[in-house]
Amino acid sequence: MNTASKATDKSGRTPWNKFVYNTNTVGYVFASPFIIGFLIFTIIPMISSLYYSCTDYNLIEKENWIGLSNYIYLFHDPRFLNSIKVTLQYVFFSVPIKLAFALFIAFLLTRPSRMVSFYRSLYYLPSLIGGSVAVALVWKELFARKGLINTNLAALGIKTVNWFGSMSYAKWPIILMTAWQFGSSMLIFAAGLKEIPGSYYEAAKIDGANGWKIFWKITMPCLSPVILFNLIMQLISSFMVFTQAFVITAGGPNDATMYYALYVYKQGIQSRNMGYASAMSWVMLLIMGVITAVVFKTSKHWVFNESEG
Repeated sequence: MNTASKATDKSGRTPWNKFVYNTNTVGYVFASPFIIGFLIFTIIPMISSLYYSCTDYNLIEKENWIGLSNYIYLFHDPRFLNSIKVTLQYVFFSVPIKLAFALFIAFLLTRPSRMVSFYRSLYYLPSLIGGSVAVALVWKELFARKGLINTNLAALGIKTVNWFGSMSYAKWPIILMTAWQFGSSMLIFAAGLKEIPGSYYEAAKIDGANGWKIFWKITMPCLSPVILFNLIMQLISSFMVFTQAFVITAGGPNDATMYYALYVYKQGIQSRNMGYASAMSWVMLLIMGVITAVVFKTSKHWVFNESEG
């Protein structure tokens, strides 16, 4: 019997192939909880919602196929169009404020200090608890007619504001609450700042550049890939704003804070119009996909890639 025949078992596999086969099997076994969960909680619900978006499903009676009627009615629904408008306003203000504040704090925390780890943990804490119902209730009390914010404004001689009774002001407590949860973006910015080579700054100082020029000509270009990542993540997160508006304003006054996810909830759960809510969800997926694609497409003009010079 030659060497080749000795290296082959009864199944026709060589010992090496058998080892690879067993390794792959073990890998699939360990990955199976994620695969099964992904199928059950993501793929199957997405397929189901796509089907229900073309029906008049109301959570109780058997659904009837109505084709694209839900999608057509969306663009004749003034509350739906208003939810898009106020959500875009929220994203337009909240994302830049949050990222700017996160970058500012990250820049401060990269300075040498014995307490830097404590400060990072302290500033990250709002991101862990900021989206909870309890904190939203506290925030609601802060901006109430006789809350802490108005009390301080009155003490300074400034006219108090009816925050939740005004269509112009109702969005600002929610935007500020979102900006307050800057911890995760701050840590990512801090990691990005530490990756910028110190030789760049030394060369700029030798050439006589001041701090402002160093920031715009070195820090921002080198940090642009991190900014792109944080921008995409915060855009997606902001489009899904729900808890703050649901707890603090319930969409009021006069739908001024009826954000998209909140309107989906009201249609699907409160009004039991799940088919219509499913259609809204798919339209939102399309809107977010288009905006994300535009950001990626335009990123080549402002994201610095060191490998490309």
